[in-house]
Amino acid sequence: MNELQEKILALKEEKKALILAHYYQTMDIQEIADHVCDSFEMARRAQEAKEKLLVICGVRFMAESAKILNPDKTALLPSPDAGCPMADMITPEDVIELRGKYPQAAVVCYVNTSADVKAVCDVCCTSSSAEKIVRVLPEKQIVFVPDRNLGAYIASKVREKDIIVFDGCCPAHDRITEEDAVASKNKYPGAILLAHPECREEVLKYADYVGSTAGIIKEALDSSAGEFIIGTESGVTERLKMLAPDKRFYPLKAGFLCQNMKKTTLKDVWNSLNSGNFEIILAEDVIKAAAGSLERMIELG
Repeated sequence: MNELQEKILALKEEKKALILAHYYQTMDIQEIADHVCDSFEMARRAQEAKEKLLVICGVRFMAESAKILNPDKTALLPSPDAGCPMADMITPEDVIELRGKYPQAAVVCYVNTSADVKAVCDVCCTSSSAEKIVRVLPEKQIVFVPDRNLGAYIASKVREKDIIVFDGCCPAHDRITEEDAVASKNKYPGAILLAHPECREEVLKYADYVGSTAGIIKEALDSSAGEFIIGTESGVTERLKMLAPDKRFYPLKAGFLCQNMKKTTLKDVWNSLNSGNFEIILAEDVIKAAAGSLERMIELG
């Protein structure tokens, strides 16, 4: 570890803080985290922790989710301009308009949404729990927001439901094309392709496994295969190289990056932890309403 990492760890102990990092963070950030996990697991880890000070190394909706489920704790987002383009594609007004258009539908929101959007939805979901949640809801019609690719993937799995999909996406995953998938399979013919459902349907049809970031990591570690093409953000590829140095991991495409996830630096973590700056503040009514969507997800998922 470098000097700044050691200073952060010492300050973390002094302030009794918990550092949570997403898999898409840079490796120097992952190395100082108490837990490296997916977005909802970050919030769950925060719930279970004794620490009252949370440092969320990710993007804004992740820090908001941690605050929603832990309203009595302080949640810091070291890089305050680290947003999620997908989350920014939908507003509460969009959801209200969809409710008016489809009054009999349940509105399911992906966890990659703002607190304000979660507050006007019926239930939240993750990429790993979406299929189960959509399947068990009593409503036959589902409005799924905001990711059209994850929504289409769930619709292909739960054909008994009428799923209306909002036209949003993750730009990093959505820019991967069928040509990219074919090229990677041709370049690494013996490799297993593991893909995230935020990718387009035309890409997923080439995948040997489709799952969440945590699911992709587990599949790669548990598999007897020795070579893998990783169809999600490069942070997962880098983490797998660290966890399983005896195996080979290739990004589905060079430059498979979420620029917002890469905004957080060690200096940002130090500054936020040292000063207490960039605390997530949410209105009490928003916390209460959004918590309903997240808690129902826990109940159903």
